[in-house]
Amino acid sequence: MPAINLSKAARDQSHAPSQASRVFDLAEMSLRELNQALHNLTAGSNETAWEVLNPKGSHSVAVGVGQPVTIEVRGSVGYYCAGMNAGSTITVHGSAGPGVGENMMSGSIIVKGDASQYAGATGRGGLLVIEGNASSRCGISMKGIDIVVHGNIGHMSAFMAQSGNLVVLGDAGDALGDSIYEARLFVRGKVGSLGADCIAKEMRPEHLELLQSLLDRAGVTGVEPTEFKRYGSARTLYNFNIDNADAY
Repeated sequence: MPAINLSKAARDQSHAPSQASRVFDLAEMSLRELNQALHNLTAGSNETAWEVLNPKGSHSVAVGVGQPVTIEVRGSVGYYCAGMNAGSTITVHGSAGPGVGENMMSGSIIVKGDASQYAGATGRGGLLVIEGNASSRCGISMKGIDIVVHGNIGHMSAFMAQSGNLVVLGDAGDALGDSIYEARLFVRGKVGSLGADCIAKEMRPEHLELLQSLLDRAGVTGVEPTEFKRYGSARTLYNFNIDNADAY
């Protein structure tokens, strides 16, 4: 790995045990240096804990991380934070701009504040938790990701959602699940309106079990799965054979 000019906090940890966090202060170092260092990680690296200071709304923080490391971002971020995440656990101790977790593959992302529009867009796997509210188009075109929002979500959420699960403890805006495929939507609060081909569906025992698992993984307590309603596709807008569901 090329030599990198570390912040004072990072230099102070240069002789610490391997499990200590590697600290990047974006007030002293560039975002490019941070992301390059993360991309340089290889399997088996002992640099498993990272801390990012002073993000100050920077865009594309920790994008494309491909190793199972833990990253604590101490502040709010801009566009596309943690996009394409593949295996890492990234916590944003603040709010996130548009596209947080876009096209993530695996691992987990936790946003302690609010998230702007299209959070988790096109996500193929992993878990995205938003402890505040999410804006419009949350989970648009999701393809296997699990998203849990502790607050409310905006309009056109889960538009063309293909697979995965969207859990909302608060309310959902208009046109929820418009043109949805086979994703499962669980909403505890009110729904402004349902989009084209999205309908309320029966909450069967397997859905209650799945929902409880998602709530547990997202750190939600004091809430019962029976408090939610399930929504999904009426299957009238596309040619679909349930026997081939795993192929979609």
